[in-house]
Amino acid sequence: MINLFVFLLICGIIANMKKYREELRIGQMQISLSDFLESYNKNIPKGFPQATAQLLKKFKDEHLMLFKNGDLWSLDQHRKKIIDWLPRNSNV
Repeated sequence: MINLFVFLLICGIIANMKKYREELRIGQMQISLSDFLESYNKNIPKGFPQATAQLLKKFKDEHLMLFKNGDLWSLDQHRKKIIDWLPRNSNV
């Protein structure tokens, strides 16, 4: 019985590690503004300001040092900064 429990526990840990690894890979990908915008708005909590292409372009203009890869965005690198920046700047 304990062996079955240990086996199931290990299987659960491995499944979680695979899921985390995939989420990490997706978060680190360099994506276009339109893909970032779609993902950001799809996953933002209800009641929080939605991003627009215009707002993201303004954010980029104000934070050029965050864009060492040109026009590419990264969910890991930019999402939290947009979350902090957007409420103060959503009236553009």
